[in-house]
Amino acid sequence: MRADPKKVEAVLASLRPNFGERLNITQSVREAHGRREGMHDVMAPDAVVYVNSTADVERVVAACRDHCVPIIPYGVGTSLEGQVQAPHGGVSLDLSNMDAIINVSGDDLDCRVEAGVTRERLNAHIRDQGLFFPLDPGANATLGGMAATRASGTNAVRYGTMRDVTLGLTVVTPHGNVIRTGSRALKSSAGYDLTRLYVGSEGTLGIITELQLRLFGVPEVIAAAMCQFGDVASAVQAVTSILQHGVQMARIEFLDRLQMGASIRHSKLEGLEERETLFLEFHGSPRAVDEQIALVREICASFGGDELKWALEQEARTKLWTARHNAYWAARSLRSGCESFATDACVPISSLPTCILEAQRAAEAAGLTAPIVGHVGDGNFHMLVLYEPSDPAQRARAEALTDQIARIALAHGGTATGEHGVGLHKRNLMREEHGAAIEVMAALKAALDPSNIMNPGKILPDETDLLPSGPSIIMGARRLHS
Repeated sequence: MRADPKKVEAVLASLRPNFGERLNITQSVREAHGRREGMHDVMAPDAVVYVNSTADVERVVAACRDHCVPIIPYGVGTSLEGQVQAPHGGVSLDLSNMDAIINVSGDDLDCRVEAGVTRERLNAHIRDQGLFFPLDPGANATLGGMAATRASGTNAVRYGTMRDVTLGLTVVTPHGNVIRTGSRALKSSAGYDLTRLYVGSEGTLGIITELQLRLFGVPEVIAAAMCQFGDVASAVQAVTSILQHGVQMARIEFLDRLQMGASIRHSKLEGLEERETLFLEFHGSPRAVDEQIALVREICASFGGDELKWALEQEARTKLWTARHNAYWAARSLRSGCESFATDACVPISSLPTCILEAQRAAEAAGLTAPIVGHVGDGNFHMLVLYEPSDPAQRARAEALTDQIARIALAHGGTATGEHGVGLHKRNLMREEHGAAIEVMAALKAALDPSNIMNPGKILPDETDLLPSGPSIIMGARRLHS
């Protein structure tokens, strides 16, 4: 059910004096804020408000709270699971103007930034200080959005996810209060870990406006390479062996032969075949990197891998990783005019070869084109399921396949989403993954957001699925305007 138009108009009337032209109700802007990357289903908000400060966010939250109107946080729209779409209408809160880098400490290896700062802008700002922010989800996402979805990416095998690099947050709560969580200390045992609660909450518990983040020194040596294999099992088993030997890899990425063929054509990669391929990167001192390379070369050869092909200079490394990051567009080029669903299964590393092979067989049985890429160093793989948008039956098969792959991951002790988040698309899988813990999540949502104005319709299954018989611990959870 969409928000009551009269209540929406009351919110807009209260905001116009403070926001002026930063409050936009044109159809094109609303639709742009109601569409996620990778799929063009539009669920537009009733209005878009561009905020410049935490105080602006407070004003918007207060107005929406008073009239029980939904708020949907928006960064740059790179999320893949519908987190920015507005199924109930309401106000899209655009934080992209909040892009100040507040401070950077090279001595303490940390920084404080506003939520609208993108990862590329932060890295450009700190590069001359010999520092870098390692998380690289592929898109030039905002750091606030990355925290909200608990993003990670290609460097996670060494540097962790947003959960690991976020020290503290500034959050505007659904009640309009501003709180600061965490500190600059690298560890704490003082009370509940609210920082971890908000990281991954996808805007359903509050709005992140500032972040305290860990930084890292630029490695003395960075070396990148590719190695090709004859089959999926050999490539992924090589990864398992590399990690079991304790090699501190910075990145280990996998492309299956279908994806590799698309990437060769799209990114004009030379001297490579359409075969299963690992993209590798090593960070450290010259001696440490040499030792890592020698061991990885030996392990890859023992699983039938070809000789490593190197990219040592910055330009060559950039070309290699640009080709990996462009895998999404390369895959889309396999079928002209197609749309896609991206799966996000993550499993224990020992289960990865089996899961990938099961996923490939499921795609073949569904008759769908579905190349695979994977952050195989931490057990995460993505199948991009392509479908013809004008064919409802084909789209239904594509959606069923994404659910099937998630359930394959769950059956092997994994998760339906390793880094993209839940949003709209994976809500139906949450009870299967978490069981009775869903009620605890719903209780937290009801306690912190009793009016259900914060990004409603995301993460949790429909509220009707959550209501137990008899007295309920989630009595505050209810449908908007029911």
